[in-house]
Amino acid sequence: MIKLEHLYKSFPDKDVLYDINTTFEDGKTNLIIGQSGSGKTVLMKCIVGLFEPTKGDVIYDSRSFISLSKRERTLLRREMGMIFQSAALFDSMSVLENVMFPLDMFSDDNYNERKRRAEFCLDRVGLLDAINKYPGEISGGMQKRVAIARAIVLNPKYLFCDEPNSGLDPKTSLVIDNLIHSITHDFGMTTIINTHDMNSVMGIGEHILYIYKGRNEWEGTKEEVMSSNNERLNSFIFASDLFRKVKEANTPGERAAQ
Repeated sequence: MIKLEHLYKSFPDKDVLYDINTTFEDGKTNLIIGQSGSGKTVLMKCIVGLFEPTKGDVIYDSRSFISLSKRERTLLRREMGMIFQSAALFDSMSVLENVMFPLDMFSDDNYNERKRRAEFCLDRVGLLDAINKYPGEISGGMQKRVAIARAIVLNPKYLFCDEPNSGLDPKTSLVIDNLIHSITHDFGMTTIINTHDMNSVMGIGEHILYIYKGRNEWEGTKEEVMSSNNERLNSFIFASDLFRKVKEANTPGERAAQ
């Protein structure tokens, strides 16, 4: 579980986050959504420690990140897995070597044990047959799946995903969403996803935090999105005709009028 308490973040020329309070629960896909410039990327960076909050705290299972020493923060980061907007794979390394890289850096296991762990994670994302290929030889969707395998190879407690579907077609995006969702449940991780993808919101949004101009404007589940009366949320979520029609079809008043 990750809890944010009265989180603020300011830069010399701009205030970005204002009194953010929320809890991201274990075993759930927690989504942060909002318009460009709303502060969600800054929020994610505050959570993982890339930015120091101006005020407030980030609590990792009763551990105050703000109060931790440099060494303690380093140890905590070993409990985190990261999936970047680009897969961020090493072009000169094979798929297997990319997934083994965190183990080579941080694990005391011998080579065969590290290899078995990497192969297990690649099998979990359905890429065991691609272990000897290089990133340039596989598709963008496969690269994202390699990135997921690498992110979970150290068996993290916390998984952070920054726009994991960026650049992918809708069908591949669905595969990635379902994979992240199932891994979150299988391993009981606290997963936080920064996304613009409304299909992700409606597909795997077990807890959704909507940020508007740096403030916690709304939070709830994908089911609660459909019945929300928050005008800013509705304007953001249902900007496209497709999602607007979905909401109308699920609104009792609209159904009765049809």
